[in-house]
Amino acid sequence: MIKKLVLVFIAVFAINSYGQEGTASPYSFYGIGSLKFKGTVENRSMGGLSIYTDSIHVNLRNPAAYAGKNLEMLNGESRPVKFAVGGTYSDVKLKSDSGSAKASATTFDYLAMSIPMGKFGFGFGLMPYTSVGYKLESVDDNFDDGRKSSRFRGEGGLNKAFLGLGYQITDELSVGIDAHYNFGNIQNSNIAFIYDDDGNATQYQTRESNRSDLSGLNINLGLSYKTMLSENLELVSGLTYTPQSNLASKNERSISTIIISSTGNETVFNTIETDLESLGLLETDLVLPSKFSVGAGIGKPRKWFIGIESEYQQTSNFSNDLYTSTAVKYENASSVSIGGFYIPQYNSFTSYFKRAVYRAGIHFENTGLNIENESINEFGISFGVGLPVGSFFSNANLGLELGKRGTTNSNLIQENFINFQISLSLNDRWFQKRKYD
Repeated sequence: MIKKLVLVFIAVFAINSYGQEGTASPYSFYGIGSLKFKGTVENRSMGGLSIYTDSIHVNLRNPAAYAGKNLEMLNGESRPVKFAVGGTYSDVKLKSDSGSAKASATTFDYLAMSIPMGKFGFGFGLMPYTSVGYKLESVDDNFDDGRKSSRFRGEGGLNKAFLGLGYQITDELSVGIDAHYNFGNIQNSNIAFIYDDDGNATQYQTRESNRSDLSGLNINLGLSYKTMLSENLELVSGLTYTPQSNLASKNERSISTIIISSTGNETVFNTIETDLESLGLLETDLVLPSKFSVGAGIGKPRKWFIGIESEYQQTSNFSNDLYTSTAVKYENASSVSIGGFYIPQYNSFTSYFKRAVYRAGIHFENTGLNIENESINEFGISFGVGLPVGSFFSNANLGLELGKRGTTNSNLIQENFINFQISLSLNDRWFQKRKYD
């Protein structure tokens, strides 16, 4: 047990020390950032499919998966305590009508634990939920008979700490609930460069800096149903619902006069704090829209599985009084995931790779962002493999995702991304009666 916990903390440290930027997407400029959490590496390797539950992997999207008296170990012994930790390296190519650029980001994705207690099951953990990380520039060639260049930069995001409970109602049906505490901050700045008719920049620049500290609670409800249709064919289905909730946002804004040197260093000459209280913007509420997902699939236990899952989110209800733009509006988001897995021979003693789990999937998503009357959509295909490590069915999971987000229409940016994912799913038994003293 101690060795496995040490391995978890080494993995977390390695992921965090390699890189801190959570995203390199220019679309993280909007709302509360780009959605980071899309499930475990196992889920994402199947196109985001999260309806499948078993006794050796943590399912972070459906709290009903914490329970499951019928989810026994393969040798008939009690279900193990489960640990999970994962991270992602993303390589992104940004493309527009005027040029292209490359960016990358490395992130810690989740740290979670699930504990079985008879018909009950408990889960808790920590994960980044959204991430902000962008550097953008906008040029206005008709500014007071000159030219104005605005450079935008942002960082931060929203995190979730969660505690969940699942209960097995019957051998086929389980329910669950997660309570989430959301917290984090978003910081951004806008530096304006003014150029005269000869193309020379003025000596002084103006910088607007904003910071929002976010916090709030919400819940996630889940249901999972599994039944054998025949001796070798199993039906698996699930649904989740997250009610609408609010985030409290405490805001700060300041305006500074600065000089930027040739090396990029900023020298501040004067700073004025904006009176947001008089504007009614010192403390605001942000809406976290409601979300609903449903899916089903069939397969042969411990051999193969294929399923489909749809998710809908009332993103049109999102609002942020502090940041508004006439070019941006929010529409309802939706996604469809199709995926599955295949295990050549789960109990093979002669071939290591026959015991591996091979996964693949595809997903289509409308992110809910609409910019310049263009819906920002995402498409991706994914592949993965689960490699057995140690005893009690622990495994290391590797994933690869290729896709694109956005469009070059209306002078927007298209992202072509490659995500490399890795996770550890570690299992052990705590509540085991000794046979010998």
